[in-house]
Amino acid sequence: MILVTGATGTVGREVVRRLPADGPVRVLTRRPDRVGDLPEHVEAVAGDYGDAPSLERALKGVTKVFLLTNAVGGGDDERFLRAVRGTDVRLIVKLSAAAVANPAADDAITRWQRRCEARLRECGTEWTLLRPRAFMSNTLGWAPLIASGRPVSALYGTSPNSCVDPRDIAEVAVRALTEEGHAGRAYTLTGPEPVSAVDQAACLSRLLGKPVRFEEWDVARARAAYLRRHPEHVAEALLQSAEQQRAGAKARVEPAVAEVTGRPACSYEQWAADHISRFADGAASPQQGWAGAGRHPG
Repeated sequence: MILVTGATGTVGREVVRRLPADGPVRVLTRRPDRVGDLPEHVEAVAGDYGDAPSLERALKGVTKVFLLTNAVGGGDDERFLRAVRGTDVRLIVKLSAAAVANPAADDAITRWQRRCEARLRECGTEWTLLRPRAFMSNTLGWAPLIASGRPVSALYGTSPNSCVDPRDIAEVAVRALTEEGHAGRAYTLTGPEPVSAVDQAACLSRLLGKPVRFEEWDVARARAAYLRRHPEHVAEALLQSAEQQRAGAKARVEPAVAEVTGRPACSYEQWAADHISRFADGAASPQQGWAGAGRHPG
């Protein structure tokens, strides 16, 4: 059996959709009612990283896990790995972040992810690490602004990021969970080209057939916006992450999506075209932590 955590989030939902129907799947969530309709081979169980008995129940009979945590600086990974000891779990595929591999990145989110990766490597269970750049779906946060004719904004709007389609992340995760040869690998997952926020706004303008105005945030405005949605240590980490992007640290394109899936990574234009109705009707993606339903700093 495969256990999927974070199944109500952007990547977790796609992992569940893509797992083959010839084997049982279980999803762990604090709110099973939010998972929606599931295929017959998928069951939802209530649980929480801070509730050891619920983890014990969820792990019964499980051999492989897709692990996603988003409490920056917290101990959810450690708690989950303690629960795994003595079970039948033999592989954990973990969602991390591309910045982990950048020695110059030293923000709170990246330090936390490095610590989580280290704990996983030390736990004695086989592992695969997925290190994506920023999610293309981050721009769904612009949808209400675009639908109402207001400008979209970002810090350092011309800085490039080789952002990745969450569907590509999910497909690589499913391959790692269902195929041999991925244990002990760390995959940096990117799109096929670096794009900036200005590029993304221009792309959406073309697809919608109407102007999408872009306004540059200064640091003070960006900090204020982040603090409205995140704790201070996460807001400061996002600012530091943006500085790394401005320095060019997030522009590199990696071949892992194509190597694992056998097809090219999805471009931002392809992703945007597939989701253009969301921008037309203003349906923003809900926020669940820094990387839950939509946000990932990459």
